[in-house]
Amino acid sequence: MLARARITIYGIVQGVGFRYFTLRIAKKLGLVGYVQNLNNGSVEITAEGEKQSIMKLIEEVRIGPPGASVDNLKIIWEAPKGDYRDFVILR
Repeated sequence: MLARARITIYGIVQGVGFRYFTLRIAKKLGLVGYVQNLNNGSVEITAEGEKQSIMKLIEEVRIGPPGASVDNLKIIWEAPKGDYRDFVILR
């Protein structure tokens, strides 16, 4: 089943390779969307694809790359829109 999730990750998640970590996993799982740093120090992910693949992405980002420390995750599930063709880093 196709799904879309907006995930915000809080903690020590900037300056530790979190966006590249997310990019690699999302591409491996066949997801589309983006990852970006936010001004408040968190990281935002919008991922679209198979719901099981998004759940696997969430499992991985809960841990994060070496050097990261994830304190909290906020997940908002949405209907898929089909407006992405690839998974990219925005900023």
